[in-house]
Amino acid sequence: MYYLNCFNVLPVYNVFKWLDEPNYVWRIVFFCCLANFINSADRVIMPIVIIPISNHFGWNLHQYGLVLSSFSVGYLGSMIIGGSAARRYGGGLILSFAVAFWSFSSLVTPFLAHSINSLVILRILLGLREGIALPTIFHIFSYVVPIEERNRAVSYLVTFGAIGQTVATLICPRLVWSHSFFIFGLIGLVWICFWIPVLNVIKKAETRDELPSQQSQAFKSILPWTEFILHWPLWAIYIAHFSMNWSNYIVMLWLPTYLVRYLGATEYAIMLTAIPYVCNCIGSVITGRLANCLIKRQITVLTVRRLMSCIGLLGPGVVLFLFSLSSSITSALVLISLSMTFSAFNSAGHLCNHAEVAPNHACTTFIISNILATIPGIVCGPLTAELVITSGGRWFPVFILAGFINVIGAVVYISQSSTMQVL
Repeated sequence: MYYLNCFNVLPVYNVFKWLDEPNYVWRIVFFCCLANFINSADRVIMPIVIIPISNHFGWNLHQYGLVLSSFSVGYLGSMIIGGSAARRYGGGLILSFAVAFWSFSSLVTPFLAHSINSLVILRILLGLREGIALPTIFHIFSYVVPIEERNRAVSYLVTFGAIGQTVATLICPRLVWSHSFFIFGLIGLVWICFWIPVLNVIKKAETRDELPSQQSQAFKSILPWTEFILHWPLWAIYIAHFSMNWSNYIVMLWLPTYLVRYLGATEYAIMLTAIPYVCNCIGSVITGRLANCLIKRQITVLTVRRLMSCIGLLGPGVVLFLFSLSSSITSALVLISLSMTFSAFNSAGHLCNHAEVAPNHACTTFIISNILATIPGIVCGPLTAELVITSGGRWFPVFILAGFINVIGAVVYISQSSTMQVL
């Protein structure tokens, strides 16, 4: 009990007195973005180090797919926990526990890697803990970030995620595979030390009387679950998110293996897979500002959402068709980098559409959308392994399928999306 209370003593709080300044909003956004940095970095460690791990333990492609997809199994169930727990216990506290638990999971991974069953269970638990983060961060944003600044906050959040993926991709191939888990696990524990003094500020924001009406209404109005699946504008968001994640999971989970096993890249050349994440990072920053600029120029919000989603889905879809024909490491990286740049446009498209069609229930609709969009993470591992094996080691069916799914998502979103409130 002493260790919990000692964080409220005056000297510790005064070190972080800048939290009482008017710009504390962006300080909290910064820490949330750092949490997403660690979260995203942790996710790409296994797709990179699975190559030396599998060489050491003699795994086949089906075991590859099982390990890579196990994370998403836990991630799928965690988002409901994250959203409801954040509302009940406070977003700041839940995010603290999430980061602490996934950091511990990373630290113990090297000790369990010898057993594929133990590793799969641990990856499921890791996904369970990391999946809590995004709904909780969105919950925090709904209280501390003004509505007109949320596009920018979400863009920064996505950008830090891309930076985390980039840093992990650059560092991990140069390390002994076990060290990758130790480093990012320790970074998570350090983050907690800086986050704890922010908890009181977030708690005040969540409990203050002058909550915006849309937030207070969210807690007063209770809708049956059927309402969240009966409206086409919501399904347009769900399907677009599903399509975006299908291609993103293919890139995140399988690109290092594809380059090494199919194109003959060296394991150190895997560092070049950081380039697509850099492009995604730059694209996210540009996209948020571009969307705000277009809206300020009196272009309708619906037009902006459709334009950004169209670029973010059709762009990668077309590029993945071309990628299936690539036969060199250079062309493959150029095309995937282009695909990830286009994908960044989704951050100002359907990902921002929740607050417009369901302003009082955006947290719930995002959870549903994210749950459906996690299914590709579960399916892509085993399905990719099966497609490659049954096609005699060729990968083009994998990328053709991903391209078609993106095109379908774009068509549905463009035809069915709306910015009119439905919930």
